[in-house]
Amino acid sequence: MLEVILVTIGGGIGSASRYLVSTWAAARFGADFPYGTLIVNVVGCFIIGAFMTVATERLIVSPYWRLFVTVGIVGGFTTFSSFSYETLHLLQEADALRAFYNVSLNVLVGFSATWLGIGLARLF
Repeated sequence: MLEVILVTIGGGIGSASRYLVSTWAAARFGADFPYGTLIVNVVGCFIIGAFMTVATERLIVSPYWRLFVTVGIVGGFTTFSSFSYETLHLLQEADALRAFYNVSLNVLVGFSATWLGIGLARLF
């Protein structure tokens, strides 16, 4: 149950942060391009890469803190960061085929699901 609470609190922090960054970016750079999404994806990727490297290679960080930061805060901020970290981890483990599948399936199936969702929503 503690894990769920940590993810919930972290996710709230991450989601609120994503909203603030996105509204700031739209006000600062305009809404013609999703600058806010790009910013949170890139920042989230950097944070998860840096944090997980420090948490697993440099320091002994409690699994609860890792869960709170990565799944909660960064996951609420952007799920793209988890996708990129997991893909790079596969590449580091010399599993290029699974990394390729991960990228291909996430992009193709994700876009297809978005397209399907848009299509179904337009029916109602």
